[in-house]
Amino acid sequence: MTSRYCVFGNPIAHSKSPRIHTLFAQQTGQDLSYEAILAPVDGFAGAVHEFITTRGVDAKGANVTVPFKEEAFRLARHLTPRAEAAGAVNTLTFDGDAIHGDNTDGAGLVRDITTNLGFAIGGRRIMLLGAGGAARGVILPLLEQQPAELFIANRTADKALQLASSFRVRGGGFDQLAGRSFELVINATSTGLSDTPLPLPPSAFAPGCLAYEMVYGRDTPFMAQARNVGALTADGLGMLVEQAAEAFFVWRGIRPQTAPVIRLLQAT
Repeated sequence: MTSRYCVFGNPIAHSKSPRIHTLFAQQTGQDLSYEAILAPVDGFAGAVHEFITTRGVDAKGANVTVPFKEEAFRLARHLTPRAEAAGAVNTLTFDGDAIHGDNTDGAGLVRDITTNLGFAIGGRRIMLLGAGGAARGVILPLLEQQPAELFIANRTADKALQLASSFRVRGGGFDQLAGRSFELVINATSTGLSDTPLPLPPSAFAPGCLAYEMVYGRDTPFMAQARNVGALTADGLGMLVEQAAEAFFVWRGIRPQTAPVIRLLQAT
């Protein structure tokens, strides 16, 4: 029986996940189907249960996107350490009655930066912008790369300090950035979706800095800020594909080649 997978979200029509996982399956010769499912805002758990219990369907797993990652965290009976650290789940695996939760976002970010972009994280000074779920989900994988420093900056300094303290790193508001510079700056805020610039001093971008925008498919004010001071820029398309590849590996035990998929998505 063909193994069935899906991605839950609301909205979800824009999702590239079905195309990505279909390409992965074709590339690796895996017999599976993957679809996007619009779950009601107040009915995520019910949508998951329906997916698992549909007769004649071999439901094996699901990805989870906005706004259900924290609810998926609470739904899962078993959590990986990176899901525990993130406080959110984007990958569910179904094993009988058991639901396993994982978070592949951070692994996807790190692999895109280090492998696809060829930028070493170890020993570098990193600034992570934002103190919400997107930021929290990537902190542990970033720290596992042993950077020289990880500083969390946020408009609301208290939120940055609270998140930083839980990972034993430093954090604060944007007003604390004067005179400081970083070799890798990652934007995990939602400003890329609203075209809102961030109050970053030009000196925050060290010479040779990589400015990484988690939003993909658009030139954001953050990327423009970085380019104006000579920083290299990248958007989150590679992260999207790499986190999907990590989920595919969790489910199927096979790691697909991501480079051709990234190139295909960039060209369309």
